[in-house]
Amino acid sequence: MIHHVALYKLQPGLPPATLDDMIRRTRSLLLKIPEVLTVRSGKSIEPDCEWPFFVCLDFESLAKQAMFRDDPIYLKFLLEVIEPFTTEAMLMDYEMEPGKNVKYS
Repeated sequence: MIHHVALYKLQPGLPPATLDDMIRRTRSLLLKIPEVLTVRSGKSIEPDCEWPFFVCLDFESLAKQAMFRDDPIYLKFLLEVIEPFTTEAMLMDYEMEPGKNVKYS
């Protein structure tokens, strides 16, 4: 299993209501993609956090994750939720089941 973590820096002065809407839209859009097993998104509880918005996704395999990246819903998510309101992203992928071939499992 692959656990994908994305941390985002926000546009300066972004209203709190916009961030709350980003969290809701992340869940509602990305859960429609069949390759996505789970979606978690939220905001930092630390007011001065450098990366105040996060998205975590689980995939069965690297192959499923690759399919996800080309999904029209994901591309819409990037265009409408991420790009207008963020300035930088840190993306990380983790293997959750050591010893299992994550490419195809």
